[in-house]
Amino acid sequence: MPDWLPTVVEWTAAALGFACVVLTVRQNMWCWPTGLLQVLLYIYVFLSARLYSDMILHVIYVVLQVYGWWAWLHGGKDKGRLQTSWLSGRVRAAWALVIFAGTFTWGFLMARFTDAALPYWDAATTVLSIVAQYLLAHKKIESWVLWIVVDILCVGIYFVKDLHTTMVLYAVFLVLAVMGLKKWTQSTQKQLAAAPA
Repeated sequence: MPDWLPTVVEWTAAALGFACVVLTVRQNMWCWPTGLLQVLLYIYVFLSARLYSDMILHVIYVVLQVYGWWAWLHGGKDKGRLQTSWLSGRVRAAWALVIFAGTFTWGFLMARFTDAALPYWDAATTVLSIVAQYLLAHKKIESWVLWIVVDILCVGIYFVKDLHTTMVLYAVFLVLAVMGLKKWTQSTQKQLAAAPA
């Protein structure tokens, strides 16, 4: 396998990832096929870097990309398009427990049974990302809060692992996640204001 191939794949995946997040912030349906191609390429990138949790995460993302695509089209009221919304306080607390337990369990398994480079940090980004992606598929605004946390962690991890292109991408993702949080919050406020009393 040529030495330049991982770099070309990483750059292509990064470009697709940027396009995917921009489209997601805009609630454009094309975010899903773009994201699907991106995650397929990142499976190879993370396997090469021995970031196994990230690799497994991207395998899961393949399923979540297809699911999100369907949910945005048919998961709303009367099987129509979804609208942005907030989670209830109780559901937020339940997801927080899932994230804590999942991170500890996955990190322990990665540390014990693999040669993962950063098992607990990698596990945290994996679990947070799965939950964030699931909530994104349901257009929950909290997904952007989780993406902000993931992006901050990933910038550090990819710096340590010398994946500088991906590190820069996640720094850009961080800015886009803040924009997504703002735009989706505004969108939800407009929906609530326009709803009949």
